[in-house]
Amino acid sequence: EDNLQPIIKKLHAERKEWSVHELIWAFGEAIQNEKGAKDSIIYWAWKNKIPVYLPGPLDGAWGAQLWNYWQMNKDFKLNLFEDDQDFYVRVTDAKKAGAIMLGGGISKHHVIWFNQFRNGLDYAVQVSTAVEYDGSLSGAQTREAISWGKVKEEASHITVEGDVTLILPLIL
Repeated sequence: EDNLQPIIKKLHAERKEWSVHELIWAFGEAIQNEKGAKDSIIYWAWKNKIPVYLPGPLDGAWGAQLWNYWQMNKDFKLNLFEDDQDFYVRVTDAKKAGAIMLGGGISKHHVIWFNQFRNGLDYAVQVSTAVEYDGSLSGAQTREAISWGKVKEEASHITVEGDVTLILPLIL
């Protein structure tokens, strides 16, 4: 709270409305001189202008701070539609598309949902501990996404069942 609220206040003074990925960039810029900034994903996203699409920005500590700030500053706005439009254009304009999905939930659904508008992902890797038998999206394997047009039938795809904190370092 002590660190984030002053940044949010400064950014709100600059603009009343932000797309989420632009707000993430602004945070990356704001922390550039802080200790440990070079260990931060948002710092590198800002520095290299790599958009970070966060479909559920209020879910977590960062979002809670945005919401807390908004309680006293109702003209502070997040424009999720702007991010979705930007993501949609990037996805549908891509010659090839691939995704490494770590876990499930909203982030997995967001990436596969938009890729159905380009007839599916060309490459898909999913790492998850979620189970298939309960019918959850998180547990749905990449082969099921084929039936929905979210992964191409001829795509290279795999579902790896396991803890992402153990599996991801082995993949990389």
